[in-house]
Amino acid sequence: MHHFSTMNMDAVIVGVVSLVILIIAPYIFKRIPGSLLAVIAGILMVQFLPLKVNTIGNLYTISNALPSLHFPSLSLNVIQNALPNALTIAVLAAIESLLSCVVADGMINGKHRSDMELVAQGAGNIASALFGGIPATGAIARTAANIKNGGRTPIASMVHSITLVIVLVVLMPYAGMIPMPTIAAILFIVAYNMCQWRTFVNLIKTAPKSDIIVLVTSFVLTVIFDLVVAIEVGMVLACLLFIKRMSEETKVNGWTYVDEDTPDVDEHLQKLPLQIRVYEISGPLFFGAASVIEEIVVKDFTTCLVLRMRSVPALDSTALNALKDLVQVCKSKGITIVFSHVNDQPMKVMEKAGFIELVGEENFQPSISAALDRAEEIIHSK
Repeated sequence: MHHFSTMNMDAVIVGVVSLVILIIAPYIFKRIPGSLLAVIAGILMVQFLPLKVNTIGNLYTISNALPSLHFPSLSLNVIQNALPNALTIAVLAAIESLLSCVVADGMINGKHRSDMELVAQGAGNIASALFGGIPATGAIARTAANIKNGGRTPIASMVHSITLVIVLVVLMPYAGMIPMPTIAAILFIVAYNMCQWRTFVNLIKTAPKSDIIVLVTSFVLTVIFDLVVAIEVGMVLACLLFIKRMSEETKVNGWTYVDEDTPDVDEHLQKLPLQIRVYEISGPLFFGAASVIEEIVVKDFTTCLVLRMRSVPALDSTALNALKDLVQVCKSKGITIVFSHVNDQPMKVMEKAGFIELVGEENFQPSISAALDRAEEIIHSK
């Protein structure tokens, strides 16, 4: 309230007019950026009307000279101080660029190359830093504008870059005429478009609880601290919640055993000897879900345990150790374990760890039928 007396009404008028142009222009002019119209209108107002408004040229010294090559002086202390911010910016830049690519794919019905996009972006940002530039990403707004004006190939981005260089060299002296209130109006619209409050509200209403926790936590930390802290905590929290979600997807189910006295028996159920116990594992077996192995229970009369693993896409060393413990317990009880349909990645982990030799190569079968035949062969040999 104490600063209302310092308000510059001329600046307010220029800012409000520029803001109105930015809001209305997209509905009238489909191919001309609203920011360009706002800049032209702001310059004309300040130059031809009796308005006392600061321009870029009044406050800053600008030049159309191209930046010179400069190699930074690096030290361990500088790298340590810059590393947290660098990692955060790299993650954000990668996400923003790939999101821009996905949006562009949808607009032109194409398919981008993610690796090439990130490598090119990294090389460009390294080169930019050597000339005093700041990190840049693929921008959704400029990409969409490019596509709407006919851009379909990488040549469009090259033309865009050349155009910016021409603007820098030829038109930069005229940038000093741009009023600061117009810049403020443009930044206001950019900030509004970036906040995506509708998406925020929709996520709060429809997203899973784990995603809402990450979203709200990152939002609060950004406001209270800064973006670096928010991204670091948000990434760790997202990883932990992902591990929890994946562990909940991993299950162990035992086959149901029936006999002639069981009512309502499905005639299609496969009849197995009582000495064979079958369990089916579904979901990734990793450190967050290794405890499900403990749910496998063998009876005193069990001679052979069949583990069906067709729905296990991945296996890590922690889960493999749990399987080793199960094998050792079964061996102590005279029970043989037969594995059915082990996928490529789990099989490679087992081969590297010598687990196949521990169990016996003959006890790895390609299908459940072959595994059950092997199990019956084992119980008949005892």
